[in-house]
Amino acid sequence: MTELQGLLARIGAVEQRLRQAVAERRAADPNPDDQFRGLYLSDEAIDALLEGRREPFAPPEAADAGPSRLTALAAAAQLTDLDVELLLVAMAPDVDSRFEQFYGYLNDDVTRRRATVGLALRLCGLAEAEVQGRARFEAASPLIASGLVTVGDIERPLLTRSLRVPDRVTAHLLGGDGCDPVAAPLVEATTPVSCGDERLASAIAAGTGFVYLHEGLGGSAAAAAAAAFAASGRATLAVDCRLLPKPEELAETATALAREAVLRGAGIVAGPVDAGSCAALLARLDQVPVPLVLFGSGGWDPEWSRRQPLLLSVGVATRAERADLWRDATGEALAEGVDLAAETAHFTLSVRQINRAAEAAAQLARAEGGPIRAEHLRYGVRSQNAAGLEHLARRIEPAVGWDDLVLPPPILDGIRELAVRARRRDLVLDEWRMRPGGGRGMGVTGLFAGDSGTGKTMSAEVIAADLGMDLYTVNLATVVDKYIGETEKNLEKIFTEAAGVNGVLLFDEADAIFGKRSEVRDAHDRYANVESAYLLQRMESFEGLAILATNLRANLDEAFTRRLDVVVDFPVPDPEQRLLLWDRCLGRAMPRAADLDLEFLADAFELAGGHIRSAAVTAGYLTAEAGGRATMATVVAAVAREYRKLGRLCLEREFGDYLELVI
Repeated sequence: MTELQGLLARIGAVEQRLRQAVAERRAADPNPDDQFRGLYLSDEAIDALLEGRREPFAPPEAADAGPSRLTALAAAAQLTDLDVELLLVAMAPDVDSRFEQFYGYLNDDVTRRRATVGLALRLCGLAEAEVQGRARFEAASPLIASGLVTVGDIERPLLTRSLRVPDRVTAHLLGGDGCDPVAAPLVEATTPVSCGDERLASAIAAGTGFVYLHEGLGGSAAAAAAAAFAASGRATLAVDCRLLPKPEELAETATALAREAVLRGAGIVAGPVDAGSCAALLARLDQVPVPLVLFGSGGWDPEWSRRQPLLLSVGVATRAERADLWRDATGEALAEGVDLAAETAHFTLSVRQINRAAEAAAQLARAEGGPIRAEHLRYGVRSQNAAGLEHLARRIEPAVGWDDLVLPPPILDGIRELAVRARRRDLVLDEWRMRPGGGRGMGVTGLFAGDSGTGKTMSAEVIAADLGMDLYTVNLATVVDKYIGETEKNLEKIFTEAAGVNGVLLFDEADAIFGKRSEVRDAHDRYANVESAYLLQRMESFEGLAILATNLRANLDEAFTRRLDVVVDFPVPDPEQRLLLWDRCLGRAMPRAADLDLEFLADAFELAGGHIRSAAVTAGYLTAEAGGRATMATVVAAVAREYRKLGRLCLEREFGDYLELVI
């Protein structure tokens, strides 16, 4: 006998009890010749219903069909034998429409075509006043708490209230595998990943029914819960609490989620939760016999629930787990020779973000008609950056590389070290456990000091390009505020948003907000020192990659220096470096005249790289207007314009024979 046949046999047994109830109803009827009998249901109609047994019901004696969805549901919801019989009585009209007419006849009301509480109790052989039976319809009872049966007509006395089985329950017992339409928009697929911590799986296996996970930056609490449920033989119902309705409208949704978890034999993992959603969810899910794992970025508040959860923390998946996730997500579409571990290890992404990033990378690769390459992976990672930071900083997609930097080798080594720290911090700080205490985060911070135009911003852009990240330059206009305390709030927003973004955060002109603390002479000094003290604390706990750039290093507070991982002093380029800069800034596309003397330009004019680039661009416009080639005259004229911008005099000892061209 199939599972469906076994269920129908159980309902066939309900039909047998109905036949007996109809016979007893007729025998006890004091007025069988009532001329208004037809308003309820005629004897002829009942006789027609009672004739034979409609297919596909099996004989009642075949009701014991062994393991089935019904027995699994009874175990998951902790239903008693009486609960199961009451469920079948309530569900019968949804399986065979004849039961509607039976129930209408027995209810003495043809419009009331579902079983009532009293009728269900009588069909199960219980007296209507028996406490054991009535208790099965209380709010905390398994049938009602799990949402398997709903009681309507609340304004009526208990015994005449109607019973209904939700369509999702009936469909499940008949073999359907859909999802409740109320719960479906909130449920998301989750990849089980242990995240390197087996305590959660051990707790679930030991019967712990309530857990709260503190989710760190890039954490994967839902994936860790799914792995724990899988280890105990359960499915996972992952709920995105950001899509929940308002707390006052949450009752129906919470009931649907509870019912879905019971039907699937699943554990529930829900988050991120806050005070409102957590209290509303727990008020409903506390009564359901399924494991519940909540997670959020904040700590657990004991006022949220009467139950005390097991408190654990979960971070990002391990490097090996992340590499496996990337490998599974990219599959055969990955180009040969791409080292997934090396290309993706330094990105802080949750399991869900990895899957989405891999999908974005695959889409771009298909658009270009080739396999997934390293640049596609980086594009996918950048696609997962939230837009919140763009309101506070300017996003720059890097367009330069290491070859574009013209700097002395020791300076290049310092810049490369900053990139190495960002790429290897998981290995050193986590796996090798070399993270210092005191609440220090995983952040990497560096200071680029030097005169204007010496390459500080470009170096930050090169680091971002090397790591496959975007560069975010902080706009001081969005940070500094004349009102006390507002600057700190703005900085907190920037640090919070930056921690959740795979990008490089650049504070240009950092001395404006990271200045020295001074002796307190008035209230202004005190609040200025509070601002600096806040920044000192916040830099300690920062989780991202931040670079401070300044041309006034002496103005920075010395306490910041200790918190910096790398300090790089950018020198003014020497003649050899200026020659390379002139050659690169003028480029290869712009035509050059034969008289263009780059060595003279490099030896004569002591300009930083930024000023050389500016002069080269000016020379380009002058050449374009003249319609010829870049001559020495146009380039020297561009240098003279740059000198005037800097407030410098055009002297003969620098311009030599070309001075007459600019006077």
